[in-house]
Amino acid sequence: MHSNLLVQKPTSDFISGIIQLNGSKSISNRVLIIDALCGYQIQMENLSNADDTIFLQKILQSNSTVLDAGAGGTTFRFLTAFLATQEGREVVLTGTERMQQRPIRILVDALIKLGAEISYVNKEGFPPLRIKGKKLKGGKVSLPADTSSQFITSLLLIAPTLSEGLELELIGTIVSVPYIKMTLKMMEYFGIQTSFSENKISIQPANYQPKPFFIEGDWSAASYFYAIAILAPHAEIELKGLTHQQIQGDSIIATIAEKFGIETVYVENSIRIKKIAPPSLQKFTYDFLECPDLAQTVITFCAAQNINMHCKGLQTLRIKETDRIAALDTELTKLDLASIEEIDSNNWILQTKKTTQSALVSIATYEDHRMAMSFAPLALITEKISIEEPNVVSKSYPMFWKDIESLGFRITSSS
Repeated sequence: MHSNLLVQKPTSDFISGIIQLNGSKSISNRVLIIDALCGYQIQMENLSNADDTIFLQKILQSNSTVLDAGAGGTTFRFLTAFLATQEGREVVLTGTERMQQRPIRILVDALIKLGAEISYVNKEGFPPLRIKGKKLKGGKVSLPADTSSQFITSLLLIAPTLSEGLELELIGTIVSVPYIKMTLKMMEYFGIQTSFSENKISIQPANYQPKPFFIEGDWSAASYFYAIAILAPHAEIELKGLTHQQIQGDSIIATIAEKFGIETVYVENSIRIKKIAPPSLQKFTYDFLECPDLAQTVITFCAAQNINMHCKGLQTLRIKETDRIAALDTELTKLDLASIEEIDSNNWILQTKKTTQSALVSIATYEDHRMAMSFAPLALITEKISIEEPNVVSKSYPMFWKDIESLGFRITSSS
């Protein structure tokens, strides 16, 4: 049996410190695929040490015929497209039990249309996959635009290697646009011309040009420190490794946090976040369509501050590491803080309560790193909180517990 982690709030009312943020997992995983596609010649600085990135690196260096992508959505999806382009290589790509329940058909169908040879090992439409690598023709393909941006990115990354390039049409409302733009910006940095107009993305065949690359810190990880600053009586925290590039959609957390009394100051390759006023909102409305990874952070700190929310754009949360909407509702109800009600397919209401559970509550993490990290700051409201399966944070942020400990949180194991 795994022990829980007991997170107790700092003894000081003023939370301050300097955190060196890990390189962004999203950027790291993209640059690793680009590096593999141009013969491993890119010099990378500040590569993420997240599980997903380590898995991807190991798999890219492996000659095995069975490749296990673990629990990483990006890892599995990026590799599906990449391996389809590797001439003369045949592999089975698999992952954890949860990964084998996450649908992959949309991506597989698109790749087959572009000339790939992929079949399902077990259940139709789901991992594991048998992939026979070959030179792909490319051409025109369409995808539902409300699907995971990781499906879209995995096709874009291989597009320059296709003999006819790629013309990708996205049907419907596009979700997670910043992630698509991040991919295109990075491809352009490595010498590829791209065009993204309305719902069409075009990429001509070309070779990636290797050059040195600095991976900025992870803005999704930064969001947990914004939550701490919002929930603390006083806070001033420096986060090193972040830049003003705005390549990551989740950098919008700085704008969101302004409404909750937090000021962000940009200095060279780092930011300082400072609490300048307590939140005065009664209600907050936000559309997470372009930044779904921030939803858990924002919903939990609103619940902790007794701020009701109207949320839009949570559709993709159902197919993440867990059903994140259901998980949030269960754990916030357990804390007696709030509940989440689905109004329709694009509207959710967070209804907060005036009470907080005074007994120690054990938070389930559902094999989801973001559940652990978004609930930990709530110790500032509840005095202490117990987190189940705390090592789940290694998926994206292995140093998380050490880093919040450096800010004065008391972290101890409890069975």
